Amino acid sequence: MMKRVSIILPAHDEAAIIGTCLNALLGSDALPDGWLGEVIVVANGCSDATGAVALAHQPQADARGWTLQVLDLPEGGKLNALNRGDGAASGGIRVYLDADVSISPPLIRQLVEALDTDRPRYASGQARIAPAQSRFTTWYGRFWVTLPFVQTGVPGFGVFAMNAAGRARWGHWPDIVSDDTFARLSFAPSERVGVAAPYYWPMVEGFANLVRVRRRQNDGVDQIASHFPSLLANDDKPRLSPLGLLGRAVRDPLGFVAYVAVALAVKTPFVRSDEPWARGR
Repeated sequence: MMKRVSIILPAHDEAAIIGTCLNALLGSDALPDGWLGEVIVVANGCSDATGAVALAHQPQADARGWTLQVLDLPEGGKLNALNRGDGAASGGIRVYLDADVSISPPLIRQLVEALDTDRPRYASGQARIAPAQSRFTTWYGRFWVTLPFVQTGVPGFGVFAMNAAGRARWGHWPDIVSDDTFARLSFAPSERVGVAAPYYWPMVEGFANLVRVRRRQNDGVDQIASHFPSLLANDDKPRLSPLGLLGRAVRDPLGFVAYVAVALAVKTPFVRSDEPWARGR
C-alpha cells in the first residue's frame, strides 16, 4: 500500500509569489519507493488570485502523480488554515510550508526518509536567506545566519515537518502567535532531525519591519511560556557568548551594527507592538 506525505501550504494574498513556491515544490526529487505526495494549499481570506494561481499548477502535480487540492476559505488566519489543512490531509507525514519559501529539490525526499519511523520525529532542512532588496536586511541577515541557533539547531522557520507519531502529540493547533516555535518545542532535542537539503527563506525588508518581526517572535515565545510552560524544557537554544559576539562583530561590523540596532529597538516603542502583522517585503 502506498504511503503519503502531505504538504500543507497556508497562503494569504500570495498570488505574486505562490507560483515560485509551488514550482520548486513540484520540481522535487522523486520520493522514496512506496511514497506519494499530496499538496494542500489553504488560501485563507484572500482578496487576490492566490487560489487560482495555485490551481494552475494542477497539470504539474498530475504529471508526477501527486495530488493537488486548493481550499479557498473566506476567513483569514494562519492557525485556522493549518487546522483546515490538517483536516483535509491524508498523509502520515506532514510538511508545513510557508508560501514565500522556495525549497531545494532533495528536501521533501530527505524529510520523508528522516521521518519514516514509528518514533515521534520532527525535521527541517538548512535555512538559507534569500537575497534581500534592502542593504539593512542584507547586513542583518548575513549576521543572523552565523548565530549558534541557526547553525546548529533545527529551527524550522519557513518549513518544518513531523511524522504521525509526532503530530499525535496535540490535536488542533492552538491559537498562538508562533506555530513553528510551538511545533519545535513539542519535541525533545533528540527527536529533532536536521536534514542536509537547503531551502530559501526571505527576511522582511528594512529596519522597521525587522523590529516588528523580532517583537512578534518574542511575543510568541512569551505566549508559549505562559500557556505551555512544560514545552520550555525542550528549548536547547544556545546562548551567544560575549566572546562569540565580539568575534562576529570583528568579522562583520555592518552585520553586527544592524543586529544590535534591531535588538535594542525591540525594547523601545520605536514600532508599536499592536500594529497589524504584515510580511513587509
